Amino acid sequence: MRLASYVVAEKPSYGIVLQDGLLDLGGRLGGRYADLRGLLANNGLGAARELSASGVPDLKFSQVTWLPTIPNPDKIICAGVNYKSHLDESGLVGKGFPVLFPRYAASQVGHLQPMICPRESDQFDYEGELVVVIGRGGRRIPEDQALDHIAGYSIYNEGSVRDWQVHTSQWTPGKNFAETGAFGPWLVTSDEIPDPYALEITTRLNGEVMQQTGVNRMLFAIERLISYFSTFVPLAPGDVIATGTPGGVGHARKPPLYLKQGDTVEVEISGIGTLRNPIVKEL
Repeated sequence: MRLASYVVAEKPSYGIVLQDGLLDLGGRLGGRYADLRGLLANNGLGAARELSASGVPDLKFSQVTWLPTIPNPDKIICAGVNYKSHLDESGLVGKGFPVLFPRYAASQVGHLQPMICPRESDQFDYEGELVVVIGRGGRRIPEDQALDHIAGYSIYNEGSVRDWQVHTSQWTPGKNFAETGAFGPWLVTSDEIPDPYALEITTRLNGEVMQQTGVNRMLFAIERLISYFSTFVPLAPGDVIATGTPGGVGHARKPPLYLKQGDTVEVEISGIGTLRNPIVKEL
């Protein structure tokens, strides 16, 4: 099942993505589950699956404006340099533990929405990543139980403002400018992706492949990330974990290749779909 958040008729909603449109869950279940995060937090996937059996969409894709898949997560936790190819091109040295940093909800946009290169920088970069969305919360989750806590998988373009990222050893400023990260187009429930390590990430800039690798090349596995994060903070349904980007980012190219007005970035992950966003330079 594919689940998405969107705006229709100026009202936020969420629904099931069908082949030719959307079955609007907000209109049917909104009194019980206000949004997609609420659906996950209150064991609403079963009710959604029952409704999906009709297979009849309420909305055309052209009627909606896509929102970040989870517009209001309690936490967005990102893993940095989690592929050896990216670690090597960054010049950093691995520490034996995941590198991590937070993002905030205001830094996100949805599928087809502009990612904004802020006026303070001309070093805006792409980072295609697999996203894990938590469905069942917990604290100190053992690695051998971690996959059971996943509601599903999605895609992130973890847009990075590189010069602000390296102001200090903490990356938070370069990772949280408003509307710099894209999240979508939807969540694919974990029952449809029994082996996330079989997935492949491809990032394209204006149609040209910039990044391409298998998820199985992660340095710290998904189970390790969930267990590590949940050791110091309880994970909750709807929490978002961006699992890191592979090598090929623009900042590491010679000469560097940064995003500019009019560019289009696509992040495709096999078995999930393609997240597509235009780039707009803030005036």
